[in-house]
Amino acid sequence: MINLAGKTAVVFGLANKRSIAWGIAQKLHEAGATLAICYQNERMKLEAEGLIADLPGASGFQCDVSNDAEIDALFAALKAKYTRLEILVHAVAFAPASELRGDFLNTSREGFRTAMDVSVYSLIAVTRAAAPLMSEGGSIITLSFYAAQKVVPNYNVMAIAKAGLECSVRYLAFTLGSKNIRVNAISAGPIKTLAARGVGDLTEMLKSHSDRAPLHRNVDQLEVGGAALFLASDLASAVTGEVLYVDCGYNIMGF
Repeated sequence: MINLAGKTAVVFGLANKRSIAWGIAQKLHEAGATLAICYQNERMKLEAEGLIADLPGASGFQCDVSNDAEIDALFAALKAKYTRLEILVHAVAFAPASELRGDFLNTSREGFRTAMDVSVYSLIAVTRAAAPLMSEGGSIITLSFYAAQKVVPNYNVMAIAKAGLECSVRYLAFTLGSKNIRVNAISAGPIKTLAARGVGDLTEMLKSHSDRAPLHRNVDQLEVGGAALFLASDLASAVTGEVLYVDCGYNIMGF
């Protein structure tokens, strides 16, 4: 059994009980980690804090990862409260809903900028802020999707963002390896999260995955949480710069 007692994890991206961040937080909590769970804004605060209350010892923090001042304030608060961090989970992605349907050729400049800023640059920003607190090494985990590698209709600009995210994982892993900080991504199969509901034909995507995946079903949040628990633990001490597929095997299929 994995034991994370004595380790502190900061988890970004909690929106509601369907969030992948929530599945990961539950698994880290079960393993004994002390949790700092971040939500984006006041609108999401009430539901997020209701969930956080179900994890004894966990604390909630507000942080919009597209705002450098909020990132700086958050990590100052984390340093004051916990002194150091061992685990960071980046479960954040966003593109305007209008960009996630229709013809990719119609991607707007502003939609592209927003997707890359919130979904990719934010990983770099929070990693830069966290690294000084990972004085004894650490594990940084982000979330990708199969569309980073292959065309998924309607995923559009978010696919470009996920490809950039996976590349950023490799560069961050290289940069931070000397500090014993590992950086990896989990490429989860489609899950009906708040963010995913903005993707056109999500229902068809879920059906296609369950029909074609070797396990003939879709993945759930807690299964992604289990993979994150592995990557956060010493069992993955030699794993960095990788993309771990947790998609019931869908990615191995040709057709």
